[in-house]
Amino acid sequence: MTNPQEPRHDPFAALRQGNFAVYATGRLAATIAMTLLNAAIAWQVYEISGSAFQLAMLGLARFLPSLGLSLVGGAFADSYDRRRIVMLSQLAPLITSAALYVATVRDFTELPLFYGLVLLVALSAAFENPARQAMLPQIVKKETFANAIIVSSTIQSLGFVTGPAVGGLMIAAAGVDGAYLVHMGLIVASIGALAFLKLRPPEGERRTVSFSAIKEGVQFVYHRQVLFGAMTLDMFAVIFGGATALLPVYAKDILEVGPRGYGLLSASLEAGALLMALALVLLPPIKQAGRALLISVALFGIGTIVFGVSRSFPLSLATYMFIGMADQISVVLRQTTVQLSTPDELRGRVSSVNMLFIGASNQLGAVESGLVAAVTNATFAVVSGGAGCLAVVGIVAAKMPELRRYRVTSRVVFTGTPVPASAVALAGAVISSADERERLAGL
Repeated sequence: MTNPQEPRHDPFAALRQGNFAVYATGRLAATIAMTLLNAAIAWQVYEISGSAFQLAMLGLARFLPSLGLSLVGGAFADSYDRRRIVMLSQLAPLITSAALYVATVRDFTELPLFYGLVLLVALSAAFENPARQAMLPQIVKKETFANAIIVSSTIQSLGFVTGPAVGGLMIAAAGVDGAYLVHMGLIVASIGALAFLKLRPPEGERRTVSFSAIKEGVQFVYHRQVLFGAMTLDMFAVIFGGATALLPVYAKDILEVGPRGYGLLSASLEAGALLMALALVLLPPIKQAGRALLISVALFGIGTIVFGVSRSFPLSLATYMFIGMADQISVVLRQTTVQLSTPDELRGRVSSVNMLFIGASNQLGAVESGLVAAVTNATFAVVSGGAGCLAVVGIVAAKMPELRRYRVTSRVVFTGTPVPASAVALAGAVISSADERERLAGL
């Protein structure tokens, strides 16, 4: 039964605000642009080199800045104008796509150029991502903040679906240089949307960028076991189970489906994630959230093994979509927990810790897959990675009983402000122990 003290849930509450609609439009354009650029660069590098090892080096170039610079970016987001940080950061991918377009047209395809430009984009993302996430509460009304998190996550999933598909279709229809042109247009649209945003002044004390400020954000995450545990589980599962870096190998050499098939394969993961994001909004909340998280990551590993051995393109599409659905549960859990449990003055720094986990999982996963594939073959790399993911689930389930047991509670207090359980439970963002709730209430 619905609690009569809680307002009726409106899944479009945030989108009814014009300011958030502008933000959502810009975020969609930026997400499509990011995934399109990643897909185009990966395809072109593999086309030039024919080497899975070079794909691993791309992942390494993306990962290196996130080793520590994202924490600095989070501190900047808590000290300076967040919108300006995002707008300036978006100039880097715009310059990158322009440079790659010119290089492609002039047939200059030296791999160091690609690595250097990928590194530039990664450096800018270390500042952009924490600032973009941290400015969300400055855009929407407080009573619709929880809904804005869910809607924003769904919009991001839509962008992840669209970007690789558009990239693959553009490469097939107009060449990789055409994909870079589309990317430039999307970045310009994203910057334009940011220019029209109206942000409320940030709440809480603004701290200067310093080591102690960065340390404060790290400690906030470390002392909240459910948040830290969910991030850790997701990170190691993706490191071992990620097959994204080897999609060009599967599309071109194993499944033999060319650039169109590559675009569809890339998009199928996020299509599954989008379906799950919508389901999490519409279906009843998950009660046994910890158990559901572990099960979803186990299914992620099983799906990875099936994808690795598949030689049927329809089966590979369906399996990769299934992997995306399993992964989205942990994504929504993590994002909602970070946002709802963090005071505004710490939001940039805590978001940067989250970005560090995400960057480590995605890029180290790409490096791991590429290196293992270079030494053995792509199939062994993917299948062994899926098995490693299952091993991680078993270890975490055994070593972290609090995460395994935690449940959705009827009402949770975040930073002194009651949040409706319907919004929190939607993503499983709950704290299981009494002492953890007390720490959050006393922030």
